[in-house]
Amino acid sequence: MNNDIEQVLYSQEEVNQRIDELAATLTAKYQGEFPVVVPVMTGAMMFATELMKRLPFKLNIDYVDVSSYEDNSQSSGRVRLLRDLSHDVNGRPVLIIEDIVDTGHTLQFLNKLFASRGAKSIETCSLLDKPARREVEVNADYVGFEVPNEFIVGYGLDYDGLYRNLPYVGILKRSVYEN
Repeated sequence: MNNDIEQVLYSQEEVNQRIDELAATLTAKYQGEFPVVVPVMTGAMMFATELMKRLPFKLNIDYVDVSSYEDNSQSSGRVRLLRDLSHDVNGRPVLIIEDIVDTGHTLQFLNKLFASRGAKSIETCSLLDKPARREVEVNADYVGFEVPNEFIVGYGLDYDGLYRNLPYVGILKRSVYEN
């Protein structure tokens, strides 16, 4: 798998350091708030797990599974909810955990969904942000790293179900996904 990576953007050590920083910020914000923390599966799994282990306050963990990709590399812009929450978010703060904010469609969809269910507040913490690909006006409240407009894999992000288990964030070689 490592041979398919053009460039490592953020090493495992850099990712861990940034997660520590994000956890400190979130702890200051949510101490005593009892939020529902909602990772967006499957991409946010690794980031969410590491982040939540560092949050020393009461929270509920739930998750959603959504899809906006019709093929393996291009967003369709239409978001489908594949797995819904089991917790009621009415009157509760919701913290969405994302792997990457790309086109913004997923985040826009989830913000509207949780607002319609009466969430007290809705914020997003994303490991990565790719503003060059944004198609709708949304932003994460807390961001680990901004990435270039390249095909990013590793640390939960995939291409065709592969590369999620890389312990770093890297750029996938074009030859891998353009064939």
